[in-house]
Amino acid sequence: MRSRVRRFAHVLERSGLAMAGAAAGLFVAALVGSSIAALTTQGFLLIMMIAGAIGFYLGIDTPPLPFHEPHEESAEGRAGGRIDAAEFLSAVGTFLAALTAFVSVGVIVLRENPHMFWTAMIMAGWVAGVTMQIIAGAIARMRAR
Repeated sequence: MRSRVRRFAHVLERSGLAMAGAAAGLFVAALVGSSIAALTTQGFLLIMMIAGAIGFYLGIDTPPLPFHEPHEESAEGRAGGRIDAAEFLSAVGTFLAALTAFVSVGVIVLRENPHMFWTAMIMAGWVAGVTMQIIAGAIARMRAR
C-alpha cells in the first residue's frame, strides 16, 4: 500500500512540475510572440508549453551520483571529485528557464517593450535552459537503468 502512495505522490509532484514548466513556457512565448509577429501562432505557444512541461518534468529532481570525497575512488575506479553532468545541466537549465520565465512575466506585467536583442536573449535562454533540463533528465534516467 505504501509504495502505491509513494508512486502516486511522485507522479503528482512530477505533474505539478510539468504544469509549472508549461506555464513558464507560456509566459516566454507570450513575450516573444508579442515582439516577433511570425511567432504569434497557437502552434508556437503549444510548442513552448510542451517543451517547458517536458523539461521541468524530466530535468528537475534528477537523482545525483553518490557523493565521494575528492581523495576517494568510486566503485568504477574514477575520481570521486568529478562533476555530475546530469546534476550540473539540471541546475543550470532550471535556473535559465526560471530566470527567463521570471523576466518574461515582469516585462508583461510592467508593460515594457524590450529591444529585439533582449527578446531574442530571453528566447535563447529559455531554449538553452529547457534543452539542458531534457538532456539532464535523459542522462539521469539512462544511468539509473
